[in-house]
Amino acid sequence: MNLSTTIAGVTFPGCFMNAAGALCVTREELEALGRSVAGAIVTKSMTIEARTGNPEPRYYGFPEGSINSMGLPNLGYRAYAELIPQLKRFGKPVIASVAGLSEEDFPTIAETINAAQPDLIEVNLSCPNIPGKPQIGYDADTSERVLKRVRPKITVPMGVKLPPYFDPAHHQVMGTMLGRCGIDFLNLINSVGNGLVVDPERETVVIKPKGGFGGLGGRLIKPVALANVRAFYKFFGGKMPIIGTGGVMSGSDAFEHILCGASAIQVGTVLVEEGLEVFPRLEAELGAVLARQGYRSIQDCRGRLKEL
Repeated sequence: MNLSTTIAGVTFPGCFMNAAGALCVTREELEALGRSVAGAIVTKSMTIEARTGNPEPRYYGFPEGSINSMGLPNLGYRAYAELIPQLKRFGKPVIASVAGLSEEDFPTIAETINAAQPDLIEVNLSCPNIPGKPQIGYDADTSERVLKRVRPKITVPMGVKLPPYFDPAHHQVMGTMLGRCGIDFLNLINSVGNGLVVDPERETVVIKPKGGFGGLGGRLIKPVALANVRAFYKFFGGKMPIIGTGGVMSGSDAFEHILCGASAIQVGTVLVEEGLEVFPRLEAELGAVLARQGYRSIQDCRGRLKEL
C-alpha cells in the first residue's frame, strides 16, 4: 500500500507524523522521531527565548482524550536553527513550527529558521495555553498582518497551523484572508482551547496551570477537526494541501481525515500515550482500511467524502 504523500511539492515517505508539541522538544526526542517510521520530523513550536513552560501537572490523559496547558516549553529558535541541518540527515522532511509571544517575534524567528533550510515552515497562529496571550488565529486582521510580515522571510513552503473554528462564517473569513497571504499548506486543527476536566473523586481539576483550563485533544475533538478539514478543503477547491490533526487514534480515524480532504496526518495525544510504536500501528491500520475500501493510495481517496 502506498502511504506516501506530497505537500507543497515536498514528498513524504509516509503520511503520519507528530504534531508540534508531542515528543519533539529536545534533540533526543527529535532524533528519535528521525529514527522512527514517522513520515516527517516536526519541531516543537519555537519562541524567541527558551521556555520551561507552565507548572506541572500540565498534561492529563483520560478515556475520551487529553487536556494540556504546556505553556510552549521549547529550546528557543536559535537552538532549533542549529538542529535542523542535523535532523535532515534522517532522510525525511523536517517541518519547523514557528510561534511567537508577540507579532514582532514571528518574522525574527522565521528569517533565522528559513536560513537553516527546513523542508517546510509551519506558522503556528493557534497557541492557546500562554496565560494572558490570546490566539492570533481568532483575529483575521492580526493573522493577516503577521503572515504578510512573515511571508517575505520564508523561501521554503510556508503553512499555517490554525485553531478550530465553529462557524461557516469564520471559515469564509479566514479562508479569504489566507488566500491573500500566499499560504502553501494548512494544518488543521490545534487543540480545542479552554476545556476543563474534573476529577470527581478528588473534587479537583486535573492540571495545574490556568486554574485547570487547557487545550483538549484526542478522540473527543475528531468531529471538530474533520469539520475544519472539510470546510477548508471545499473552500480552496481541493487545491490547498491540508495536514489533518485532531482525534486520530486509529487508521480508520486517519482515513476519515483523508476522505475529508487531508493529504497527511499529525498525531498528538495517541503519540504521547503510546510512544513511537504508534506509527507502524497506524500505518498498518490505514493500509488495511484503504485495501478494504478498494484504494491503492491516499491520493485515490483524498476529499472523496460523499454527501447525502
